[in-house]
Amino acid sequence: MKNIFKTGDTKTFHRTVQKEDQAIFHGELLHAVCSTFALARDFEWSSRLFFLEMKEEDEEGVGTFLQIDHKSPAFVGEEIHFTATVEEIRGMELICSIQALVNNRLIATGKTGQKMLKKERLARIFTKPGTDG
Repeated sequence: MKNIFKTGDTKTFHRTVQKEDQAIFHGELLHAVCSTFALARDFEWSSRLFFLEMKEEDEEGVGTFLQIDHKSPAFVGEEIHFTATVEEIRGMELICSIQALVNNRLIATGKTGQKMLKKERLARIFTKPGTDG
């Protein structure tokens, strides 16, 4: 893993809320706003942007935790601006704080953890017991 980032470094990501991002469970629309689980996907992506530059050819990142505090709604068609900030790098684990805004309105805050592992090790971890591969 390339140690090229430090505490306080940021990455940004922008995403326009789509219909499929709404709070829909088992085909039923509950709320016509961006769901917390769609935010979770984009929180993880925002912090992964660091790993895209940090990983070596034989490495890959895997999530270790995700925390989201959903503060206000984001509506279909609105653009959410995600900012991931490096809080800490502990060995092979990257901890980021994340903030999501629509214009100046706070949508959500939270944290992510991602760990860098060798692809070979991940392949062993992700092999279903009782199979050859």
